[in-house]
Amino acid sequence: MFPSRRLLLLSFLLVACKGEDAVVDDTGAPADDTSGGDDSATDTNPSVVPDTYSFVSAFGGGSSVGYDGQTFRHLLIEDMKAQLSGLTGRIDDGELFPVSGDIEAELNFYFEFDSDTSGLVPHQKSTSADALQTTYDEVSSGKDLIGKLAGNDAVGQHKDWSNGLVGWDIEGDDSPERLVRAWFAAIDAAAVARANGDVPLDPRGQPITKVFLDAQGRDHQQLLEKFLRGAVAFSQGADDYLDDDLEGKGLNADHVVAEEGKPWTALEHAWDEGFGYFGASVAYGSLTDDQIAAGDHDANQDGKIDLLTEVSWGHSGNAAKRDLGAGATAPTDYTAEAWAGFAGGRALLAETAGQGLSADQLAELKAHRDQAVLAWEKAIAASVVHYINAVLADMALMDTEAYSFADHAKHWSEGKGFALAFQFNPRSPLSDADFATLHSLLGEAPALESADAEARAAYADGLRAARQLLGETYGFAAENLGDSNGDGGW
Repeated sequence: MFPSRRLLLLSFLLVACKGEDAVVDDTGAPADDTSGGDDSATDTNPSVVPDTYSFVSAFGGGSSVGYDGQTFRHLLIEDMKAQLSGLTGRIDDGELFPVSGDIEAELNFYFEFDSDTSGLVPHQKSTSADALQTTYDEVSSGKDLIGKLAGNDAVGQHKDWSNGLVGWDIEGDDSPERLVRAWFAAIDAAAVARANGDVPLDPRGQPITKVFLDAQGRDHQQLLEKFLRGAVAFSQGADDYLDDDLEGKGLNADHVVAEEGKPWTALEHAWDEGFGYFGASVAYGSLTDDQIAAGDHDANQDGKIDLLTEVSWGHSGNAAKRDLGAGATAPTDYTAEAWAGFAGGRALLAETAGQGLSADQLAELKAHRDQAVLAWEKAIAASVVHYINAVLADMALMDTEAYSFADHAKHWSEGKGFALAFQFNPRSPLSDADFATLHSLLGEAPALESADAEARAAYADGLRAARQLLGETYGFAAENLGDSNGDGGW
């Protein structure tokens, strides 16, 4: 990240030419819809990127920003992961003796979340200081994951996901929901077996330490989290709220009148929802990569972490991690690029709210969208490269005391989970054919110590080919791709 995010967009543009949403103010705290606002606090010059995601309503003052539902879904994904983290200990300590369906029900608590029955339940999000919100209802209400999963929110999506998912073969229809439920079922079966003393063994004949790890080297906790980041957040952002394929939806939404009872236009709100799925904090544009990668930052210094405004969720945090890991002679700034697109586009919308967009302004907005989504996808692709390198490093340790089966499974599953996301962007630089090639190289499980030398070498070569494919597609520098052993890159 550069020291300042107040970057001019002109060069890019010349080339490219709770049940309800909470309103957020520029301090990082929830604001009342009717609170006063200071126009001087927000730079709405469309050619300049503001340092915070804070914009004054054109319809009576106060903030025009709201995306609590998107933050809530990030929270559900993280809490599902946290629930799985404690599952092995609960079984091994005798606290839990599950029967078939029990663990699927625990996971469905998050996937099919019901605010009516569970809104007052405390969330599990860990933050650097106490969270301002302690229960789910304090973040948002009436939201779940299943309804926004690719294929289940079908209006405007660029593919028929009922049988169009690529990258994992599933018995029956290849849909995102079927894949999620297949992984739920695998964890459920493993939990029941473990409770009954049936613990799978790794290739060295040692008991596998985590219930969500299988003997094939798949970490279902990581697969689920990374896949949901793509099939919910990236899909909704790139293929719904920031898309322009349907009249009256996404970037074609109305920008002349305020939505009923709200301080924003439909277009402002669509843009905010896309930004919310990226996951950046309100102060993202003024933070260092280290601060972003840490996960949260108390921007208003009130001693609390506001989950709605002070957390960098999901892919927005990965962007900072990849920027930090880039080579000294090939630095990247995906955080700044994404911020410039999102905040620059929102500044344009704040400037024009109530007036509508001219053809030139709509083209400018699309250019901002393209910049934001491309940086978002590059951060995902760089993360796949990072985990390919981690797997290559794991494989180099095979047959030594330093090798860890759990680390190998985790790294492979993170990379595979991230890599499933590209198909959800209708403007992905990765073609459908190359996407299929990528996943044929990654496979559906890593090559483990049980594989012979020839199979190991062939799989490692496939990983290097996958890494090279991503490098060519996204223009990654060779220094960031790493060497044949996975060293020296991301």
